[in-house]
Amino acid sequence: MPSPKPTLLFVDGYNVIGAHPILQQVRDEDGLEEARRQLIELVVNYSASANYETEIVFDAYNQATQIQKHALTAQVREVYTDFQQTADSYIEWACAQFFRNDIRRFDQSLVVATSDRAQWLTAVGYGAEWMSSLKLINLALSAAQKTKQLRQAKKTSKRFLSSGLDDGVQARLARLRQELLEQGE
Repeated sequence: MPSPKPTLLFVDGYNVIGAHPILQQVRDEDGLEEARRQLIELVVNYSASANYETEIVFDAYNQATQIQKHALTAQVREVYTDFQQTADSYIEWACAQFFRNDIRRFDQSLVVATSDRAQWLTAVGYGAEWMSSLKLINLALSAAQKTKQLRQAKKTSKRFLSSGLDDGVQARLARLRQELLEQGE
């Protein structure tokens, strides 16, 4: 379980897609790009609700490109690894750098989200916390549902100006409205 102090989260992107039935289905029916888009959307929302600094890491193993990092929000970056580098090796390298050289290690925890046992053991060996791919997606889906419910409640409760008034004022307004209706007849 991640600790309550500020958290840096590394997400093994394709591992999470492959580990969760919903994202597997999206990948199989709509393609990898759509599954990646949905994963990113879920993780961006979850990171915002949990106040995590997050890197979602994808393999660019067979692509002849250099590492690419794209800021999606102030808290979330999408990372495509270097040519012939896996997401696993990038995350392991980042864990090593964090615990050896990063001053944030004293104030911040590091969590790795993957279901790859070898990567999980390596990350924990460096001092990181581990979260399974299924747990990450379930937490992200739960956060998305809570956000949706809050928006819906806010929309319905603030639909009319009078809903923000206390009960006594609402009662006086109702009497005034009734009097005006009676005078108009």
